[in-house]
Amino acid sequence: MSYTGYEDHSITLQDAADLTSNYRTSHPGAIKGFYYSKQAITAILNQTDCVGIRIYYGEDDLGVSKLVIAGVKADEDDMETGLLAEFGNPCPPHGSANSLNS
Repeated sequence: MSYTGYEDHSITLQDAADLTSNYRTSHPGAIKGFYYSKQAITAILNQTDCVGIRIYYGEDDLGVSKLVIAGVKADEDDMETGLLAEFGNPCPPHGSANSLNS
């Protein structure tokens, strides 16, 4: 299989709310999500041969949850020599009362 960059990953708001609610119930007090700027995501997506992104779960040396974002090529390989992103702003403490299924 290969990627085209046009795969549909959309879900309904209700499905998204159910998934995030299930996670928060199973992991009380855990980080709910991370914010990444449009510039960071666009820079990754604008790399030559990039058709999408892959998001990895990570953890720093203090045990704090992190996400690592990498560009992905059509052959499904990560762009290991390309731009990577981390340093997302965690929610909480960042985020508003209007966050998905707060």
